[in-house]
Amino acid sequence: MEMKNTMNRNPQSDAPIIKPLDPEEFKRQGYMMVDFLADYIRNVSHYPVLSKVEPGYLKQRLPTSAPCGPEPIESILKDVQDHIIPGLTHWQSPNFYGYFPSSGSIAGFMGEMLSAGLNVVGFNWVSSPSATELESIVMDWLGQVLNLPKSFLFCGDHGGGVVLGTTCEAILCTLVAAREKKLSQVGKENIGKLVVYGSDQTHSALQKAAQIAGIHPANFRVIKTKRSNSFALSPDSLLSTILLDVERGLIPCFLCATVGTTAIATIDPIGPLCNVAKDYGIWVHVDAAYAGSACICPEFRHCIDGVEEVNSFSLNAHKWFLTNLTCCCLWVKDHIALTKSLTVNPQFLRNKASESKRVIDYKDWQIPLSRKFNALKLWLVLRSYGVENIRNFLRNHVQMAKTFEGLVRLDKRFEIVVPPKFSLVCFRIAPSAIIANGLSKGVEACYNGKLVNDEYMVNEVNRKLLDSVNSSGDAFMTHGEVEGAFMIRCAIGGTLTEEHHVIMAWKLVQEHANSLLGL
Repeated sequence: MEMKNTMNRNPQSDAPIIKPLDPEEFKRQGYMMVDFLADYIRNVSHYPVLSKVEPGYLKQRLPTSAPCGPEPIESILKDVQDHIIPGLTHWQSPNFYGYFPSSGSIAGFMGEMLSAGLNVVGFNWVSSPSATELESIVMDWLGQVLNLPKSFLFCGDHGGGVVLGTTCEAILCTLVAAREKKLSQVGKENIGKLVVYGSDQTHSALQKAAQIAGIHPANFRVIKTKRSNSFALSPDSLLSTILLDVERGLIPCFLCATVGTTAIATIDPIGPLCNVAKDYGIWVHVDAAYAGSACICPEFRHCIDGVEEVNSFSLNAHKWFLTNLTCCCLWVKDHIALTKSLTVNPQFLRNKASESKRVIDYKDWQIPLSRKFNALKLWLVLRSYGVENIRNFLRNHVQMAKTFEGLVRLDKRFEIVVPPKFSLVCFRIAPSAIIANGLSKGVEACYNGKLVNDEYMVNEVNRKLLDSVNSSGDAFMTHGEVEGAFMIRCAIGGTLTEEHHVIMAWKLVQEHANSLLGL
């Protein structure tokens, strides 16, 4: 690299002064980076999906201190290829079926690049008017595509949407709003009596948010779900729990319902839960982080029936909506309740536009002050692909999940643990197959020198199957558990995943099951 293109001389020393935003050098390195990432995407299916490195591997490969002088981008990218790539679990691999997808796209990447290049900080309207106004427009766009009630949109009376980083932020922000709203009614001194509700399938983000928001640990309710109710939160169970709390002198405050739970993608009945909650002034938030994207398809919209009764609703566009990390979309019915709980107005942020009350200041819709121009990603995705193409993208994954489910059902050694929903299939080697192959006998069996029951043995065999599949590097899946049963989750949603990848993944599971069962 020629120093003259990117550096000047410091008049007080011989040390060069870097020019971090030299346009020509930016162009040169930008092309190089795009080529690097294009090659990565082209070759990602050839990498082991789950990284095979050992803890602490990178410390052994990289220098112990930062360089004193500049290094060329060519050397840095070589180190990325040689040292960073081997330590990645490849979420963009077509053979990634773990957790829930983190879908990316050209439009999502371009939006991220555009946001990074413009590098504006849109904490209030005056700091970047177009950043604020585009966000409000694109949130109304997506809200309309979801057929959300007008009360959740800026074109309604008091609603509106905001782009946050993650669902964890959305739950925390709405819980804080619910807390302040309730305390304004019952008095600040009663914060120790506020109760938060979720089910045993609700994401752990709710518990963390409750801890941060100062909810007493004893007042965090995890309501047990049942197979007979498809592991959805029962309105009757919620009501009985609330009645006990009220009887004890506690104050119901916040309920988090879920559309597409983490373990099995179950759907809580939003309408009936709201019917219970409204009698006690409970703020209802719907976490649709994964499955909310599918609800843009008319055939899945019923999954959020009753949403008109909730206080807030969120989904992660970075999960299954072709929008690169991070992009959580949160809508609230009453944005005044949200902003009242999160607003601070230091002198240095005061300005005529804000004081006019004619603009949105998104700093008051989130926990941090600073924020990226993330709406650009969502805007580019919606414009580049169009709603109908995104719907077909989602439907294709759902169809691939049905293909995988069909293959599982054909092999009688396996069973579907819970009915598949959206693009998630939960399965395991059936207990009968494990017992039939002599891996468990009678009520008790010996495993690693210990007497264990059949349930433990079945779980251990399936855990070994999952570990074996993942260790191969040819696919990556994760696990879940319901009623003590360990199951393997195949979550289909990768941007590059096609049907032949799904069929290959099932053959891989069968091969490792054959080895494990001694066939």
